[in-house]
Amino acid sequence: MPRLTDSDSESALLGESRRRAKRFVHGFADFAFQGNVLEIAFGLILASMFTALVTSMVTDLLLPPLSVILPLNKNLEEKFAVLRAGKHDPGEDGYNTLKQAQEDGAVVMAYGFFLNRLVNFMGVGFSLYGLAALYQYFSKDPIIKHTVKCRYCRKRINEKDGREDQIN
Repeated sequence: MPRLTDSDSESALLGESRRRAKRFVHGFADFAFQGNVLEIAFGLILASMFTALVTSMVTDLLLPPLSVILPLNKNLEEKFAVLRAGKHDPGEDGYNTLKQAQEDGAVVMAYGFFLNRLVNFMGVGFSLYGLAALYQYFSKDPIIKHTVKCRYCRKRINEKDGREDQIN
């Protein structure tokens, strides 16, 4: 059996390392360019853009007229309540902005910001439901499963699963 010199063992080790690295890169490429992974990535990017669009619609288009219609005197996200005044208590006048109160160290409940996020969440939810209904209308693919209460077991079942005489 021939004996390997240092240069032979180094080249064999480098060859094995190259083979493993090449296999790793090819395996990653196979994984990354599979149909499912690309579809998921595309869906996440599309969902992110859709959420940003609906957030802008709610914040920039829906809430300002709502602030005018309701006697809020400010944008909804600027509404807050001071629970404990900060170091430099402004007295009876109070703080003008949420940022001013927070910088002074006051303990505030930013209910306007919460309501803004709540309206935003509802806007995204209704928009997604509308998109799903539109998709289902054109494709006849059941995304939205309509349910009814079973007369016998009182569980929610798909309206197409039960017989007509069993469903209330």
